[in-house]
Amino acid sequence: MKRGIILFFSFLFSCLLNAQLSIQQDTIRYVMANLNLREAPNTTSAIITQIPKGTQVTIDEDCECKWIPVNYNGYIGYVSTKYLSKEKIECNTTYNNSTSIKYYTNSKGERVQSPTYYNSAPPGATALCRDGTYSFSKSRRGTCSHHGGVAKWLK
Repeated sequence: MKRGIILFFSFLFSCLLNAQLSIQQDTIRYVMANLNLREAPNTTSAIITQIPKGTQVTIDEDCECKWIPVNYNGYIGYVSTKYLSKEKIECNTTYNNSTSIKYYTNSKGERVQSPTYYNSAPPGATALCRDGTYSFSKSRRGTCSHHGGVAKWLK
């Protein structure tokens, strides 16, 4: 009798565990390209932050919709579903940028690289700006001021 009860509860526990794992897998997606997290489900709404390619995000439920709310690093916003995948994305770790690098002179007279778009955080970057650029500011004051503010401090 004891053996039967133990087997029953073992079976019940394994079913619940498998169901929970299935639910968790259904709510995980991977970003297929650097992706803007937006305040509303459209391309004209404000950008909260940029999610790097290959990043895992959490969704509430799977749907066949164009936009879906996601949770990324404590930010909740909307992304286009055409840039999400159930499969983990392999991403390169190169620091390519698609624009020419510009510089400015800060208030201390130092030459500093202007915020620039990169595939991932390059060496020397101090912050990720809300528009998806990486800042190389040497002080926190005014960092990303013309780029929507700081989304995340890196150092």
